[in-house]
Amino acid sequence: MTNAPWPLGVDGIAYGGDYNPEQWPLATRVEDVELMQQAGVTLVSVGIFSWAQLEPREGVFDFGWLDDVLDRLAAAGIKVALATATASPPPWLTRKHPELLPELADGTVLHPGGRQAYRVSAPLWREYAVAMTRRMAERYGSHPALALWHVDNELGCHVPHDFSDDAAAAFRRWLEARYGTVEALNAAWGTAFWSQRYDAFDEVLPPRTAPTFPNPTQQLDFARYSSDELLVHYRALRDVLREVTPHVPTTTNLMLSTATKWMDYFSWSADLDVVANDHYTIASRPDAHVELALSADLSRGVAGGGPWILMEHSTSAVNWQPRNRTKRPGEMLRHSLAHVAHGADAVMFFQWRQSAAGAEKYHSAMLPHAGTDTDVWRATVELGDALRAIGEVRGSRVESEVALVWDYPAWWGVELDSHPSVDVTYQDRMLAHYRALWERHVPVDVVPPSADLSRYRLVVVPTLYLVSDEDAANVAGAARAGATVLVTYFSGIVDEDDRVRLGGYPGAFRDLLGVRTEEFWALQEGETVTLDDGSVADVWSEKVHVAPGTEVVRTFADGDLAGLPAVTRRAVGDGAAWYLATRLDGAALGALTERLLVEAGVSPVLDGVPAGVEVARRRAADGRSWLFVLNHTEAPVDLPPGDVLAGRVADGRVLGGGYAVLREASDRT
Repeated sequence: MTNAPWPLGVDGIAYGGDYNPEQWPLATRVEDVELMQQAGVTLVSVGIFSWAQLEPREGVFDFGWLDDVLDRLAAAGIKVALATATASPPPWLTRKHPELLPELADGTVLHPGGRQAYRVSAPLWREYAVAMTRRMAERYGSHPALALWHVDNELGCHVPHDFSDDAAAAFRRWLEARYGTVEALNAAWGTAFWSQRYDAFDEVLPPRTAPTFPNPTQQLDFARYSSDELLVHYRALRDVLREVTPHVPTTTNLMLSTATKWMDYFSWSADLDVVANDHYTIASRPDAHVELALSADLSRGVAGGGPWILMEHSTSAVNWQPRNRTKRPGEMLRHSLAHVAHGADAVMFFQWRQSAAGAEKYHSAMLPHAGTDTDVWRATVELGDALRAIGEVRGSRVESEVALVWDYPAWWGVELDSHPSVDVTYQDRMLAHYRALWERHVPVDVVPPSADLSRYRLVVVPTLYLVSDEDAANVAGAARAGATVLVTYFSGIVDEDDRVRLGGYPGAFRDLLGVRTEEFWALQEGETVTLDDGSVADVWSEKVHVAPGTEVVRTFADGDLAGLPAVTRRAVGDGAAWYLATRLDGAALGALTERLLVEAGVSPVLDGVPAGVEVARRRAADGRSWLFVLNHTEAPVDLPPGDVLAGRVADGRVLGGGYAVLREASDRT
């Protein structure tokens, strides 16, 4: 079991969602509490966007409605993740202080009317937000419903970068702290190029819209600064909460998915008492459940392997995609339990009751517009029953022998402009390699390159374009210690300042891999190449030379590089280092993954599982274990051995589209 902080007074797997009672009359609020009890709700987030209701005019407060809501929830035994109410400033604030509105790179001002219309770096905004946070803490810090503080909301969701004058001043302070002298900044940024040399920090600006490509290291540092500045804002509010209510854990809802790029969440994790994540599947993705699993594993990675909260997901369709698909029968249940299977100890939704007005009125909820005589409500109740039944899983962990290395600065760097190919993107290969492992029912830890890699048998390093000397040595150390390490193309190319590592690519990994690439060979749109085993690849190839002792596993069979290496392997210490110099299609990448797993001695969670069926295991410190079987196909599949705690099962099988959670015999491995 874990000793990590957890919402106060919440047992088992927490269940609930965002609750916005300010949108509804008293009679509806009374009904809400009754229905929450029917559904088995134990935790709700309250007050996220309520500043304008709590302080309708500056200095004039109305807490009565929130007092009543919290009292009713407490009486019903439902705990609250109470927000600081700072996620969106009230209209009176930005009307009085329009200088607090954020700006885009081209100077466009983002006006009120949506949400998050504030400059995170503005000192005056910080004063208002801290003051509101203190009022919430002092009023509700001892309320029996309070279980967790929810700071702001999805920080950086709509405004990850602000280019205003306040941001420019804060960016300069950040740069001075990072570099110390303007001479060091000039060296790091390579400002001898294009006459960009600075004589003082006061001359530096954010990378605003320019005639052509802005300085790439300036862009990279602005991304780092922006992530750090959002974290500074979180810390300012959190510190007030810790001062007033040191006994109450604090979090904010991150957005850990393959689509959220601009916050370096690994650098945030130490400041969160418990990691919370919002995740939404993309309707147009046929493999949405695979991306969900990757995002859940990434959440667990940011949480250091410990329990985390799924703070938001959807019961059915959302409102913000081009075409918002209704979830199919059983899909919401499988999605929810997949997060638990990958380490979540709480399942929450946006939102409890579907809104009747506003921009999110067509976003699904636990209680839909059509009420309780609906499939969505019945699934909501079924999920509550299932989570109660599997409550003993709480605190157990996922164990893995495979690490997938994920790094946000590398993501920022690899997708900068003026690169060899716009088709080389970060999340594309992360998801491709993860999918190959998921399809083979192998659990994966998603970790930063600085993580302890010594306990993994297989380490997969996709597109780690930017890497420090220390992190490159850490990856090499895993191979020397006995791991099989796979590094893919466009990795190790530059240092932390986006400066090319000279002497041939892949730079930082050249010695580890025993290869030297003299030139990239980017493929054109639609162009493919064939390898000597018939595998098909696209997007990328490169002119690779191997050092003595490096084995050429596959060569290019056609194109300008015919006969040159495409896949290589080098024995390193007790392990091996592989290099993949092109983008393989799914079948070929799957075959390579099979070979790597065999070499590394990694076994699946369960043998003989049909394609499209997800299996995952959580294990407690005392040896107990639980198996999750999520059937993403329409055909029933056999139940493995174990006591069924919850599921859609019949006649010893998991139904098509169904699920099962089993307690395994204590002697299972």
